[in-house]
Amino acid sequence: MQASELINEMIPSLKLSDTTAHALVWMDEFRCNQLPVVHKGQFLGLISEDLILDQESEVSYIKDVELECRNCRVNSSAHFFEIIKIASSNDIELIGVVNGEDEFVGVITIKDTISALSQTLAVQAKGAILIISLKSIDYSLSEISRIVELEGYKILSSSIKNDEANSEKIKLTLKVNSEDVSRLVATFERFDFKVISQLQNKEDGESDKERLDILFKYLDI
Repeated sequence: MQASELINEMIPSLKLSDTTAHALVWMDEFRCNQLPVVHKGQFLGLISEDLILDQESEVSYIKDVELECRNCRVNSSAHFFEIIKIASSNDIELIGVVNGEDEFVGVITIKDTISALSQTLAVQAKGAILIISLKSIDYSLSEISRIVELEGYKILSSSIKNDEANSEKIKLTLKVNSEDVSRLVATFERFDFKVISQLQNKEDGESDKERLDILFKYLDI
């Protein structure tokens, strides 16, 4: 899914000539802690409630505030993995979207992105997530699938990432169709595949923050 498909049309943008009081009113009205600031069609960054309230002296206009996260934007064709990484790295809830001419076209909320990512990766489906450390030369998805199916499980999704601590290793993330993975973990260990993390999904009542934590661990970002 691309960024253009995730734009939230309900979130307004602010101008440099707007007052900080107006920004706070909109944040309260739209129930968000940040809003984008745009000037002449260009995304300038984000302004937050904390940024306004933490000023040493009272500031009346947005033009007098040093904005945050000026580079927290993506092209409209960006994949939502990029959106998640930017949000995680900068601890933000909104990301600006620009077109090919670098013109501002809207914002994406992290909540909307979490929802889309959860559906795509089947994170909300019943099951468990395993993160496995193994040597790159030992990686064979067909062999790993054989091991999983031999124990009566099915792989719902998978991804791999280089191990930053060891260039000869990778981290393999698997989502399987059962929450009880003790037998599968034991089998992986028997085949010298080290399971370094296990995550079980909670019921639908878990908070967005808990869902986000699961997603970040799942993607290992």
